[in-house]
Amino acid sequence: MKKYCCEMHVDHALDVVVAETKEYPLLEKLEEEAKLSTKCDYCENEAKYIVSRK
Repeated sequence: MKKYCCEMHVDHALDVVVAETKEYPLLEKLEEEAKLSTKCDYCENEAKYIVSRK
């Protein structure tokens, strides 16, 4: 499971991953090249983070 999110939705993405997996999530910053084409899963803003399971 991976959630791409902007700074505004990072808390929500962390909550969703914890609720669905019952595990501690990983938070990683996107590489500069990937930021250009990746949108937030919750809005149309540029994604800055990936929240995933361990």
